[in-house]
Amino acid sequence: MASGTAGRGGQAGGRRVRATLRDVADAAGTSHSTASRALGGHGYVADHIRERVRQAAEQLGYVPDVSARTLKGRSSERVGLLVSDLRNQFYAELAAGVEHALSAAGFQMVLVDDHGEEQRALAGARAFIAMRADGVLLAPVGRVATETLVGHGVPVAEVDRRSGVRGCDAVTIDSERGARLAVEHLLALGHRRIGLVVDEIRWDTGRGRLKGYRGAMRAAGLAVSRRYVLDLSQTAGPPDEEVARFLAANDDMTAVFAANNVMAELIWQELARRGTSVPREVSVIAFDDLGWMRMVAPGLAAVRQPVFRMGSEAAQALLARMARGGGGRSEHTLLEPELIVRGSTAPPRG
Repeated sequence: MASGTAGRGGQAGGRRVRATLRDVADAAGTSHSTASRALGGHGYVADHIRERVRQAAEQLGYVPDVSARTLKGRSSERVGLLVSDLRNQFYAELAAGVEHALSAAGFQMVLVDDHGEEQRALAGARAFIAMRADGVLLAPVGRVATETLVGHGVPVAEVDRRSGVRGCDAVTIDSERGARLAVEHLLALGHRRIGLVVDEIRWDTGRGRLKGYRGAMRAAGLAVSRRYVLDLSQTAGPPDEEVARFLAANDDMTAVFAANNVMAELIWQELARRGTSVPREVSVIAFDDLGWMRMVAPGLAAVRQPVFRMGSEAAQALLARMARGGGGRSEHTLLEPELIVRGSTAPPRG
């Protein structure tokens, strides 16, 4: 009958026993310090010994004790990413860009979705501090999470939006220019009654897109009518119902600009529900260029953001700040948008 104990990395009473660095060293026939250098990537270890230690660690299922390692002042090799809504393809692609850059640099990404809520963002920031993350990337929904991280000495970079907190870098898109490109395209086609649907104007994303819309209209010598602008952050009803009311109340509009892909989807679905022909009855253009916009008929014209690149460059900025120990002057990288014209825009009827 087998005893109730097992060797390291095996089973004991139905529970897996965690292998230690000493177990790896014994299995590889090396000293504890040599095994530590081989797995930690610090100090000299002959290649054949390093490989022997790596194989022993893999066979034993050895996982480094990150908490103990960080307590000794070494890197956790983990970087946090805080985003607002993983159901939105924009954030999924952003996370992919971040992970690609971090992985190439030997870091693991830890992802938290704050659902666009400031208290959840703060909870995520505190979790990253507790796990001693080497740095944190975030698309801020408030100042508190960024301030908390910076106040604890954690290197921080913001992406897509900026909170205005000092001591962190940022990579964003030129939202104002992108909106101007979209509206100028509609104006060039002959549209004059152009609507805008935006879900917030608190951050530089929504605020910049509203500014670009107004700037393009005024540059064309047109008054900006408040009734043609729907800011969903100022409404009480469900977004789809508010969009439906907006379109019904302004059926003289010949074109609509959606400030992001979520707004574009709401507009597109409502127009389809109403049986409105795009672009014969109304032209539609969006900020963000996602896969579904190329698959619908007609294809949806859009302002494309280099989202993967935005995530990758934000990660690179954070890595550079981490290498400086979190110090140095804050840097802001502003990426350029690109107008993609498809079949959803055309000259207005008549």
